[in-house]
Amino acid sequence: MESIKNTVPEDAYPIEEVGLVVPETDDPSLPVLTFRAWVLGLGSCTLLIFLNTFFTYRTQPLTISSILMQISVLPIGKFMAATLPKKEYSLLGWRFSLNPGPFNMKEHVIITIFANCGVSFGGGDAYSIGAITVMKAYYKQSLSFLCALLLVLTTQSTP
Repeated sequence: MESIKNTVPEDAYPIEEVGLVVPETDDPSLPVLTFRAWVLGLGSCTLLIFLNTFFTYRTQPLTISSILMQISVLPIGKFMAATLPKKEYSLLGWRFSLNPGPFNMKEHVIITIFANCGVSFGGGDAYSIGAITVMKAYYKQSLSFLCALLLVLTTQSTP
């Protein structure tokens, strides 16, 4: 254990455990915004938004954190790396591959960032969802899907 402690400079990290886990250098050759990252990131964000909004209406509301997604996407990402084709595709002059190589830490981090966007720590969902629910429950009025969608999008877009 002494050899590991001596490899990390004392002033490199304020917390010693961080220095043992996180590398000091970056490998710029690792791909980040891959097909896998976008699919798993958007999927985990959407799933967390749906589940947290759905569970808000329980008597005792339940919140699912992004840690669950962070843990669950790792084996899914490794499975996708093993099964997706490595062939390169061209779209509008832009070349990409569905499988640029092994699933890496950078992809995992960007997926976790996507998943964090699906967890709003205030009320758990968009504020206008409550207004739409009150309209239906107490005033017996409902909005069309398009109107409700525009209401949610505009209230989430404004600061």
